Amino acid sequence: MSSGLTDRMLVLRENLLIVSLRLPVSVKKINNQLEFEESSGGLATAVKSLKKSRDSLWVGWPGIASDDLTKNEISEIRNKLARRNCIPVFLTKQQVNNFYTGYSNSTLWPMFHYYPQMAEFKDEFWSGYKETNELFGAEIRKLKNRPTKYWIHDYQLLLLPSLIRERNPETKIGFFLHTPFPSYEVFRTIPEREEILRGMLGADLIGFHTYDYVSHFLNSTRRILGLDNKLGIVTTESRRIRTDAFPIGINYNKFAKSSKKFRVKNIIKSLNIFNLKGKVILAVDRADYSKGIPSRLNAFEIFLRNNPKLQGKVVMILLAVPTRNDIEAYRTLRTTIEQKVSHINGEYSTNNWTPIIYRHKNLPFEELCALYSLADIMLVTPQRDGMNLVAKEFVAVKHKSPGVLILSEMAGVANEFPEAVIVNPNNTNQVASAIEFAFKMPKNEQINRLKQMQNRISTYTVEKWAHDFFTELDVATDKNRNKHNLLKGKNRKRIIHEYKTSKNRLILLDYDGTLRSFVKSPGANLAMPTPKIHKILRALSKDKNNRVVIVSGRSRSSMETFFRNTNLSLIAEHGGWIFDTERWIKFTSASKKWKSHVKPILENYVNRTPGAEMEEKDFSLVWHYRRVNPDLAFVRKEELLNDLKSIITSDRIGVFEGNKIIEIKPKEMHKGAQVTELISNYNWDFILAIGDDYTDEDMFKALPSRANTIKVGLDETSARFSINSVSDVLRLLNDLSET
Repeated sequence: MSSGLTDRMLVLRENLLIVSLRLPVSVKKINNQLEFEESSGGLATAVKSLKKSRDSLWVGWPGIASDDLTKNEISEIRNKLARRNCIPVFLTKQQVNNFYTGYSNSTLWPMFHYYPQMAEFKDEFWSGYKETNELFGAEIRKLKNRPTKYWIHDYQLLLLPSLIRERNPETKIGFFLHTPFPSYEVFRTIPEREEILRGMLGADLIGFHTYDYVSHFLNSTRRILGLDNKLGIVTTESRRIRTDAFPIGINYNKFAKSSKKFRVKNIIKSLNIFNLKGKVILAVDRADYSKGIPSRLNAFEIFLRNNPKLQGKVVMILLAVPTRNDIEAYRTLRTTIEQKVSHINGEYSTNNWTPIIYRHKNLPFEELCALYSLADIMLVTPQRDGMNLVAKEFVAVKHKSPGVLILSEMAGVANEFPEAVIVNPNNTNQVASAIEFAFKMPKNEQINRLKQMQNRISTYTVEKWAHDFFTELDVATDKNRNKHNLLKGKNRKRIIHEYKTSKNRLILLDYDGTLRSFVKSPGANLAMPTPKIHKILRALSKDKNNRVVIVSGRSRSSMETFFRNTNLSLIAEHGGWIFDTERWIKFTSASKKWKSHVKPILENYVNRTPGAEMEEKDFSLVWHYRRVNPDLAFVRKEELLNDLKSIITSDRIGVFEGNKIIEIKPKEMHKGAQVTELISNYNWDFILAIGDDYTDEDMFKALPSRANTIKVGLDETSARFSINSVSDVLRLLNDLSET
């Protein structure tokens, strides 16, 4: 930070840090003079409406390239923004080009709005995107006091949650996406899809405008990263991430009371210079291809053609707010819009009537509210929109007057406004018919529809939106912090101390999901122990005070392949076989006759389910679906469970669900039975048992309460402690082996 920024401004005295691309204040340089003005972006408008604590800080780009600034000007910007509790992140022209114009707006924006044909995939764009996200993280790290709560916004900063999480693992991080999140079929085509998802998953809470977007995100994390979710919660190795829909609101009172303002009244009067006659249709949008402006103009032309008697009795005011003029697609769009406006006006205008009044400019608040007040029909027909606050602003301004909202079903706000006239924006005939329907709608019906929408948005304001988000963020982070007795600190040191001071140690270790991460196929070749695993186990088993037992559900042939010529004791098939004193001993007398009835069913499900596999062990059958499409896997799993229940009549045979498996085996064959044998014949003064799934719960329950039982992962358990991941298990065992 510049030395010109005082220490007082560098210290975050409360707990909230807002991070977005744009600050609520933009900086321009005109005639070599710096000018500061309120930002006009939708995010800045929404978030700055909040009654934030004066001690909250906002980190973002001031909107001007650092190449155009002197050192003194950079210092001046820092100081003036600091007085507004803002911290600037300065970007060069090249960074802006690759990060903002490039990856953010030429790659992510079209992909997230279902325009893949307009997306550009360039290595320099992605490099610039990563670099800029890291720059934001670096600026945040300069704060003298770390914030306890981060609120990160939008598609430009998708990597930042994980970057912050790496440095501050215990902090509260919320992320909100203001655009749509596309369906899996679209998102999967982005080359950097995995990095994007992992970046977002650094947050504790990920918010979207609608549940559709939540669903698309969850589907992508499941199918791309293989992460399961339940009730909107994504589970990773070490954390649970909540997702939910939070439809953003507006500052309702500000818009509802705007008609009382003297300036707005005067503007409404001055609009009479247009000599507006009959109905006024208003359309207000950023000049973006996702807003569907050309299709809207086509629909208006169809309306004029189909209703010649209404020509001269209606005018459309089209306000297209300039945006991203440095991108070719946006310049082309402006040309298309202006050509269509010229065509319609040329075709239908008379000496005293022009059907379309077009402005390519941004209007101040008072003028915009005046247009809302004047309009009889609001035409909001984007082809894809995250929310669309224009619709809410129009409804709020109309709190004492009639009006009709025609709304695209592709806008997020359509979920909140069923009383609007809902249309498919791609169906221009339907939009034209909706305009005609709006003309004929009785005023009392217009007011009743508006009143229902107003009741909704007057209570769920932008303040309520933020309050709900933060409440949910607190819940999400509290649940992550209160994980089942996570093994760390004093408890971890105590286990190491107990190990060091004991003489008769029993160490019970599951294999898959405990010593070795899961692999996609049950074959032994893919799941071989790594050199690191062998080194740790060799060190532990060489200690004459240790008995190290691998307790696994794998077959004895796999266990032999993994651990041939070692000092380890081996238990295979959940206790069906024990290898000790150089030979395998069978520990079950269960019949295998049931296999002949079950095996054909499993084979049939393998044939019907691409990616599924069947594994036959000596005493059990397993259907594996780790490589199956998650949606198909869910359907097939339920079908198979139902079929198995109907054909397995023996009380001695059970059907068990594990991690991406269904296993059929004798109920008497479980890890708990063998562990009971092990502890009953010897006086162990130290017992350590580590496992990750339901089969290990039998082992945990069979051990005495003093045993150090550890569950790998976040699921509920009877173990005394939990540990996050396989890598954490190996670190613990390595520490024990080196004591």
